[in-house]
Amino acid sequence: MATRRIPRPAAVAVALCAAALLAACAGASRAGCRKHVAKITDYGAVGDGKTLNTAAFAKAVADLSARARRGGAALVVPPGKWLTGPFNLTSHFTLYLDEGAEILASQDMKDWPLIAPLPSYGRGRDEPGPRYSNFIAGSNLTDVIITGKNGTINGQGQVWWDKYHAKELQFTRGYLLELLYSDNIIISNVTFVDSPSWNLHPTYCTNVTISGVTILAPVHSPNTDGIDPDSSSHVKIEDCYIVSGDDCIAVKSGWDQYGIKFNMPSQHIVIRRLTCISPTSAMIALGSEMSGGIRDVRAEDNVAISTESAVRVKSGVGRGGFVKDIFVRRLSLHTMKWVFWMTGNYGQHPDNSSDPNAMPEVTGINYSDVFAENVTMAGRMEGIPNDPYTGICISNVTAQLAPDAKELQWNCTNIKGVTSAVTPKPCPELGAEGKPCAFPEEELIIGPHKLPKCTY
Repeated sequence: MATRRIPRPAAVAVALCAAALLAACAGASRAGCRKHVAKITDYGAVGDGKTLNTAAFAKAVADLSARARRGGAALVVPPGKWLTGPFNLTSHFTLYLDEGAEILASQDMKDWPLIAPLPSYGRGRDEPGPRYSNFIAGSNLTDVIITGKNGTINGQGQVWWDKYHAKELQFTRGYLLELLYSDNIIISNVTFVDSPSWNLHPTYCTNVTISGVTILAPVHSPNTDGIDPDSSSHVKIEDCYIVSGDDCIAVKSGWDQYGIKFNMPSQHIVIRRLTCISPTSAMIALGSEMSGGIRDVRAEDNVAISTESAVRVKSGVGRGGFVKDIFVRRLSLHTMKWVFWMTGNYGQHPDNSSDPNAMPEVTGINYSDVFAENVTMAGRMEGIPNDPYTGICISNVTAQLAPDAKELQWNCTNIKGVTSAVTPKPCPELGAEGKPCAFPEEELIIGPHKLPKCTY
């Protein structure tokens, strides 16, 4: 499907201070300005798109890591095509992609070692056992910035998608970026392209800011989620543009019995000024892996174009956990299959087993101030028998129907809620007249008040 680039708000001018410009940047103590700066070429890397630079990236990070505690360190990737296998980041560190810089992921699977599955998943997401390493990774880090002048991180995922469709993979595909047990993360002004699977996966993290990021994948590529906060707290996603073969944003917290045992919710999450194109998935999904719980998610001023659904709840018997205190307002939706979609029969389970008594709690879901046009169906709302989704509030909604719209505009089972000023008329389960839906007045404080502004 041909897509038209939607202008994003002006990208945040985020850069770093080279040592010679520290005085102009008010010194190395200023947040994000690093004292120790080096280029990847200082470590022998060649930006011809053919030379494998895995050793150069590893050497660069190791060298800068030794200096990072004394004023921070930055690795600059200049213009060129820099082919490499997976590599790790370090603390008090910036990965800076200059204009025209493109980091290319190796397409040779021998360059991708196997790593342990996530404890909240118990196994690989695609296949049992371990999983392939992630392209850019890190664990137990603090103060990490990935930024630049809109340089590109290219996962070159076609080889992975082909093998996935052909069922030739023994292990789960790696993600383009995964950070574990880390805090104070900033990802801004970078383009992520063609990930083997999920793109950005902050997991067991706190205080994460993702701002001014572009994520692109073919709309039929498998499981190329845009941004997946997973068992993470205080996450801010703003001013991003995502074209995806799966959910643009998917908030997660572990899978069935493993997520229940790990017991780390995703909470205090802000998603605003997102533009999403995903014809087969959601603009924002809550789940389906939500067994550690999801709460206090605030989504506002978001746009979806040619997307299957807006903010979708995905759960099922065996998931356990909860999805509650969800606040959504001011959505602009254009060409949608469903405006509202809740799913209580998500059937994928690790090792084909789950606890039939592990029932999810879904309550306190608020949608307000929604405009949608060219809509096939207003609402498909499916809770779980003997475990209904409750506390649903929908107010001030106009859904203009497509020429081929369904005659039945609402299909509701096992849900309870209220509505006000909703067109077309809601189903009886949502027929009670309610007040305008809630949205928290107090702003969540996440990340720095302003992103670092330093200059090379």
